[in-house]
Amino acid sequence: MSEHSKGPGRIRGTGARRRKPSRRRRVKAVAAWTVAGVVVLGGSGLGYAYFTLNGNLKGVDINAALGADRPDDVDNGSQDVLVLGSDSRSGANGEYGTDEGGARSDTAMVLHVDRGHTSASVVSIPRDTLIDRPACTDTATGREDPGARGAMFNTAYQVGGPACAVKTVETMSGIRMDHYVEVDFTGFKKLVDELGGVPITTTQAIDDAKSHLSLEPGTHTLDGEQALGLVRTRKSVGDGSDLGRIQLQQAFVKALMHQVKNVGVFTSPKKLFGLADTATKAVTTDSDLDSVKKLTGFATGLKGLNPSHVDMVTLPVTYDPADPNRVLPLQEAGAQVWTALRHDEPVPASATVDSAGDKGDAGSLVK
Repeated sequence: MSEHSKGPGRIRGTGARRRKPSRRRRVKAVAAWTVAGVVVLGGSGLGYAYFTLNGNLKGVDINAALGADRPDDVDNGSQDVLVLGSDSRSGANGEYGTDEGGARSDTAMVLHVDRGHTSASVVSIPRDTLIDRPACTDTATGREDPGARGAMFNTAYQVGGPACAVKTVETMSGIRMDHYVEVDFTGFKKLVDELGGVPITTTQAIDDAKSHLSLEPGTHTLDGEQALGLVRTRKSVGDGSDLGRIQLQQAFVKALMHQVKNVGVFTSPKKLFGLADTATKAVTTDSDLDSVKKLTGFATGLKGLNPSHVDMVTLPVTYDPADPNRVLPLQEAGAQVWTALRHDEPVPASATVDSAGDKGDAGSLVK
């Protein structure tokens, strides 16, 4: 699972969380952000290589799994997409570690695209958020789970797979997810390298012994391995928490989205195919997006989005007084966030004022 480093700014080994998780969590977290950026900005030209790319995609029928017991499908032109990263180690993912008893979701984002497809909001849901998990049926095994109160958010995927993750988010938000995108984290480094790296500017030095990343203040073009180190960094930024790391990841995905625009993906068939081939191998989607034709139609409607018009926030939370490794949703503030998305409006600044997320300077370290 470890990777050897060569020279400064490279990465080796794993970084530690409060509970010392393996490196796969860091890889998968940024992979979710990466695919979100690719889905939003990089998919509009997939159709020309239909047969090659179509074979890469995998789909899950969320609609059949959940049936009619869901929030209303608001057909006003807006889109809500759950982008989720799982820690499955099947197939090529085995290089990141051995199975520990079932995959969980480690990174979850609700991407809301407004009805004009000119702006978007991304709401990150911390994996350690304690929520009331609804009853679910695992579509892969048929196993029934009765639900649980005060369960970690990421257990929804573990007990019921993609359908349970979607159901949990819909229960929390009251918003029907139009689409689902799950990330295979093994593709992340290839995505970054396919882009020729991602330029960033650090406003101060980052020297993190856990993520094995050392960057001086200034401008850098990170390759895939270095990018993993950046988004794994926690101890040396902000308050050292996962909430600070979410900010760092948000800053990185903005830089990645700018790079997708800047490298000529839309005008270079070779660059477009390379990125699309890697991206389609890295994701599982809902059955409404599981072909190049469907994904192309969806992404074509999003290609006008500018990264500067994508607002990223963390679901309002506070640290659990009983366990600082967990966070509790701030119900009133969270309601403001979900109400804004339901009404196709920007998330109000007042929603995050008292949140433990979106605090500190972690997000300002990278531009």
